Amino acid sequence: MKRRDFITGSAAAAGVGAMAIGSKSIAQNSGNRTWSMVTTWPRNFPGLGVGAQRLADRITQMSGGRLTVRVYSAGELVPALESLDAVIEGSAEMMHGAAYYWINRSRALSFFTGVPYGMTSREMAAWVRYMGGQEIWDDIYDQFGLKGFLSGDTGTQAAGWFPEELKSLDDIQGIRFRTPGLGGEVWSRLGASVVNLPAGEIYQALQSGALDAAEFVGPYNDLALGFHQIHKNYYFPSFIEPGLATECVVDKAKFEELPNDLQRIVELACQAEYDQVASDFYANDPIALQTLVNDHDVIVRQFPEDILEAGAGHAKDIIRELRDDSDPLTRRTTESFISSLNTLRQRTDVNDMAFLQARANYFDLTDL
Repeated sequence: MKRRDFITGSAAAAGVGAMAIGSKSIAQNSGNRTWSMVTTWPRNFPGLGVGAQRLADRITQMSGGRLTVRVYSAGELVPALESLDAVIEGSAEMMHGAAYYWINRSRALSFFTGVPYGMTSREMAAWVRYMGGQEIWDDIYDQFGLKGFLSGDTGTQAAGWFPEELKSLDDIQGIRFRTPGLGGEVWSRLGASVVNLPAGEIYQALQSGALDAAEFVGPYNDLALGFHQIHKNYYFPSFIEPGLATECVVDKAKFEELPNDLQRIVELACQAEYDQVASDFYANDPIALQTLVNDHDVIVRQFPEDILEAGAGHAKDIIRELRDDSDPLTRRTTESFISSLNTLRQRTDVNDMAFLQARANYFDLTDL
């Protein structure tokens, strides 16, 4: 997919805003509802933007049109990083993004996107669905009149694009690096100058020199964003985003006004998209990486051990600080995360990791 396919077209969609408002009132008067979903992603963006649209379509179709969801991508109604505010202020009923974008409202929200050296995709779903994570998340968002649902997962991400090979921790000092959330705090402590930008603004910042390096998600998205046109050193894996989850956030009062079956449809559609998006990335990341390497001369690299070790140390320090935070919900979230991850690792490390190592050592199908 070319960059222009999802970066252009915002004006056309934004132009239907007034018409959408009029049709919404007609639909609600007839007993049906039309909700607006604003997103942090460009329109037609692989995995994430497509996942947001598919979620809206699922809800619309599963409800038989009783709840129609219209998607407005980044910049069409509000700027990408003002999507949560749009729901809080009532100009949209739903938003689709990543919880760690709202760290200014509660640092605890970062746990529901991704934690450095933290949970994988499956571990995150287990914590939220079965180990009390959703209940804590509900309490955090209740402060703002919201309710959040997991709505997608990228799996373990790529670590980013750099102008030169990184040979040691010294090479990080002072670089201007795009990355968000608690991972951004880790990179800052490693010595980088960290900024956060939405997807649609990263390429231009790299091109202009406002950024030296950047990470977003992985090959599937990064190929579409065109980062390979600027840098060729592509690092794997991300130690700060091991299983990044997206979220669908709804206005809690309007959600509770829905009939029970429509509430359940929203919940199950989000759950289905969590798994669908993860599968989409798992299938398309390796295909996109082959294109980057074979067609665009991208060099795949791994971090030196001193960067990985220092990053882990800073991640533990940040989690320790959050556990001692003055905000009770942040402490509660951190304690639940630590306890749950320690439990979940008994399966991941003993079972999954051991199998994957055995497969890597003894089961090579490339020669068949």
